[in-house]
Amino acid sequence: MTNSLSGRFLILTVIFVMLAEVFIFVPSVARFREDYLLARLERAQIASLALEADDMISPELEAELLRNAEIYNVVLRRDEVRQLALSSPIPSPIAATYDLRDASSLTLITDALRTLFLTEDQIVRVIGNPVRDGGLLIEVTMDEMPLRNALLAYGWNILLLSAFISVITASLLFLAVQILLVRPIKGVVTHMQAYATAPEDARKIIKPSASVRELRDAEESLQKMQTQLTSALKQKERLAQLGGAVAKVSHDLRNILTSAQLFTDRIESSDDPLVKRMAPKLVNAITRAVNLCESTLAFGRVDEPSPSLSRVNLSQIVNEVVDSERLAAGDDEVSFSEDIPASMTLRADSEQLYRVIFNLVRNARQAIMATGKPGEICLQAVEDDQSWQLTISDTGPGLPKKAQEHLFQPFQGGVRKGGSGLGLVIAAELIRGHGGRLELLRTDESGTVFAIRLPKDDISL
Repeated sequence: MTNSLSGRFLILTVIFVMLAEVFIFVPSVARFREDYLLARLERAQIASLALEADDMISPELEAELLRNAEIYNVVLRRDEVRQLALSSPIPSPIAATYDLRDASSLTLITDALRTLFLTEDQIVRVIGNPVRDGGLLIEVTMDEMPLRNALLAYGWNILLLSAFISVITASLLFLAVQILLVRPIKGVVTHMQAYATAPEDARKIIKPSASVRELRDAEESLQKMQTQLTSALKQKERLAQLGGAVAKVSHDLRNILTSAQLFTDRIESSDDPLVKRMAPKLVNAITRAVNLCESTLAFGRVDEPSPSLSRVNLSQIVNEVVDSERLAAGDDEVSFSEDIPASMTLRADSEQLYRVIFNLVRNARQAIMATGKPGEICLQAVEDDQSWQLTISDTGPGLPKKAQEHLFQPFQGGVRKGGSGLGLVIAAELIRGHGGRLELLRTDESGTVFAIRLPKDDISL
């Protein structure tokens, strides 16, 4: 009950209605008390008229008049003369005096609350203005306990009425909330649950029907989101199917091209001048095609394992990459320099980190060799309290403008002619899997600088 919207609304409604009734109850009780005391003053004034009609009344009649007025004494003031009109013995001293002449609301409320919490009977003096210009002042003494009993009876009736009004009001509001809010919200939740079971089914997309503006806005937003998600899922499915087809085609094409590479060896040994001139071009074309197929297959694999993080020595990985690239460079004038602290160990997957560094160094070597001029590739590593950073710089010609604009976008950021543009994309994804990032720091005619940053957070080894 308390966990539902309607149940909480019902409880809050009862509380707020009762709170409002309290604010009404206190002034009402004060007003009732004032009317009660004014009625006693009016009775006392009427009783004193008998004395004016006959200056000498019997003690029995005087006692009966005071008893009917429920008072002990009546004092009238006329023409600045204070006169004891009616009197009888007072059983105890006067405990308090209440002056109703020009009494403020706060005073009336305070006196009413004091009377409500009275524990024993006491005699009080009440002062007020006579009715119908019956004098300057009228003063009576009376018991306060009958006043308290009357206030309690009146207050009890007010509380019962308040409780009845609260229940009726809360019930009506509960029904209104159920009809206007809870049912539409449950409808939206039902639509969401049904859509979640089959998000590709366009029939399960919600159709806005709420009459409440805010709920209708929510339904329209949900409809828009579901429509976009359904379209995205359909597009993803088509791309997955297309990717599968491309992978199969690339796999078969790679096998065909690999077989073709075997025949090029025999073609190169031919004595025909035309064949000798065309053979290298054919070999390069087939090689680029094979590399494109292999890169496409690698990028299309969605089962790339998560990095297996361990402590690895960066210097060893860099040495392996540099040794391999020195052999690939052959006699070309490409020099390598390493500035890696021998003791630097970082948290990474050694195999994936090797692939990233190898890709960057290979790209740098190929860029320098394409110029036909000498060049240098420098690898430098530093660390601080937050991260490790490996910088790979070269003195090559820099990246073309188109490659810079689409550097980490698949099939668009290729630098070499015939390249797929997947190498940097895969490298960036592998580094992101480590919680780090691969950045291009600088590229111009003087060379290119890449940086690999790996965080030191959550080291538990």
